[in-house]
Amino acid sequence: MKKLIFAFSVIFFFTQCAKKTIETASNVQQNQVDKSWRKMAPAPAAARDIQLGAYSTFDLANGLKVIVVENHKLPKVSYQLSLNNEALIEGDKAGYTSFAGELINKGTKNRTKAQIDESIDFIGADLSTSASGIFASSLKKHGDKLLEIMTDVLYNPTFPKEEFEKVRKRTASNLASSKTNPEAIASNIRSIVNFGSNHPYGEVQTDETIKNITVDDCVKYYNTYFKPNNAYLVIVGDITPEEAKAQANKYFSKWEKGTIPSFNYNTPTPVKGAQVRFGNKDGAVQSVINISYPVDMKPGSADAIKASLMNSILGGGIFSGRLMQNLRDKKAYTYGARSNISTDKLLGNFNAFASVRNEVTDSSVTEFLYEMNRIVKEPVSESDLKLAKSSTAGNFGRSLESPQTIANFALNTFRYNLPKDYYNNYLKNVDAVTVGDIQAMASKYIRPENCNIVVVGNKDNVADKLKKFDADGELDFYDAFGKKIETNNVALSADITAQSVIEDYIEALGGSAKLKAVKTLQLGMKASMMGQEASFETYQMAPDKYASKMQMMGMVVQEQKYNGVKASVGQMGKNQILTEGSELAEIKKQAILFEQLRYNTTGYKMELKGIENVEGSNCYKLVVTDPMEKQTTEFYDVKSGLLMRTVSASEKMTMTIDYKDYKAVDGIMIPHTSSISGVMPTALVMEATNVAINKEISPDTFKVE
Repeated sequence: MKKLIFAFSVIFFFTQCAKKTIETASNVQQNQVDKSWRKMAPAPAAARDIQLGAYSTFDLANGLKVIVVENHKLPKVSYQLSLNNEALIEGDKAGYTSFAGELINKGTKNRTKAQIDESIDFIGADLSTSASGIFASSLKKHGDKLLEIMTDVLYNPTFPKEEFEKVRKRTASNLASSKTNPEAIASNIRSIVNFGSNHPYGEVQTDETIKNITVDDCVKYYNTYFKPNNAYLVIVGDITPEEAKAQANKYFSKWEKGTIPSFNYNTPTPVKGAQVRFGNKDGAVQSVINISYPVDMKPGSADAIKASLMNSILGGGIFSGRLMQNLRDKKAYTYGARSNISTDKLLGNFNAFASVRNEVTDSSVTEFLYEMNRIVKEPVSESDLKLAKSSTAGNFGRSLESPQTIANFALNTFRYNLPKDYYNNYLKNVDAVTVGDIQAMASKYIRPENCNIVVVGNKDNVADKLKKFDADGELDFYDAFGKKIETNNVALSADITAQSVIEDYIEALGGSAKLKAVKTLQLGMKASMMGQEASFETYQMAPDKYASKMQMMGMVVQEQKYNGVKASVGQMGKNQILTEGSELAEIKKQAILFEQLRYNTTGYKMELKGIENVEGSNCYKLVVTDPMEKQTTEFYDVKSGLLMRTVSASEKMTMTIDYKDYKAVDGIMIPHTSSISGVMPTALVMEATNVAINKEISPDTFKVE
């Protein structure tokens, strides 16, 4: 079963990525040139003359604050409605605010979703909604029509049930992919250990929380927070303040104000000592490292500019950052190592991060901590500070080319109660920062001795080497959603071996005799792929025949056949005959019915690695090496004996397949749902449409020509 799905996913992956792979190889070849120019940093350019754009503001009687930025270069106008409510704890329904934000424009009392989309497309406009507000833009001449649609969405959303279920299904698919995405796993763990699960910034969406969300939750959020006295309307473009005021009064003055709840949250307890938090990703050839902790720094505070410059020197977005110079240029551990420090009206955070090779994970952590300690203990040079100032000034100046930047500056000024001349004086304040200021900021905000060292990688290859960084010498392990797990406390019984795990699996499927009696297996599956439904059909005949077909939009996009001697591979009408080679060997392997029956034969090797948690279930972890020396990590449920997950790694990807919904077919347990992650941006969820055992298959099915 696992091999059939593997074939489809690999074929799809390479079909989609072939062009990209060729282009990447070409780029690498073109880049293999003399890079001696990189040894000398370019001289900083002269400071630019910054002209900060003007904006005007006014308030409506209902409390809506309107910000207007004129820009007459193009005949376009944008309308950004931004909510100003506090961060919320969503509890066991984490994610409901984002559901509500998506659903607001999915239908109103006056228009269906299709009618909204058609009306927006007809005038060449854009309209999007989120939990934080609504954004719309169009040519100026269509402004009134756009605002009529926008305010219909604002005042009259119906939250259609069918659209709600689409959002839930899409979110579930994204979560399935995030379970095997190392960056997503690291982000989830980082949120939990930095802020705690009882803080708004420590909440993580899970399969359980999105199942708990109802339409009523979305309606309640909308009714509570979409109020004019909790919002800003930012109008940018080819419009005068007088025109903007007329539009605001016409379309938004009838919006009724309301009472907005406010909350107070406890500040998370600072981490004591360095704590290593590990997320396992079997088969990973790289480790994702995040060294992080919360910081209390408010937007516009006296420290904000100084701390930002300090971070630029340590690991900001410039190549001269010390982390980049060390881990990339000197050590060649990674393509990029950076850090950021954020301000926030509730609580900010510091994070230093990189993706590195397995074998240098511990060495990379050493270098991160070294650079963090160095910037605390040693004053930076005047030249480093000058370069950071120049980069900051350049980025600030370039940002002013967008009128939206001026709007955001104005919005920040009101939202965070900044001095009205904060941005006008920004570059002057940057220029005033001294070497002493940088060291003071480092001493205050850089804490290598009290930090969360979050690492997501291959536990078998990496974890033990990280114990030396942990204050108590014990690693904490977390699942993909940041939940702490205790698998290390589950010991293997002395009588459990790799062979006994496979024997239990075979028995759980139906027993060796039943499996060996299977002469043919037909499997039909369906999946949603790139917005289209795809169907998959596979045929196996003992001992060595195999065929598969993938169809989309009524067309056969991929087909394979193996007749026991040679194979044919067809993609988009092009057919290739294989008589030898690794590709033929891989297709030949697909013909094997219930491959685990062969695990005790010559050529297969098995190693029982222990017990690990897979989505709440303890599973035996086996590393299986096949006769072609390809390794697969397999997880068998301790209680049921059934195969729950396989992980296959290559240089290009790590693919994870989860098997669910086992059902008996002629006395044999077959998984009817499989979720494939690591191949595409979202998980490919395949559902069985038909399964037939020992049904006659025409010989032509396997005919190679």
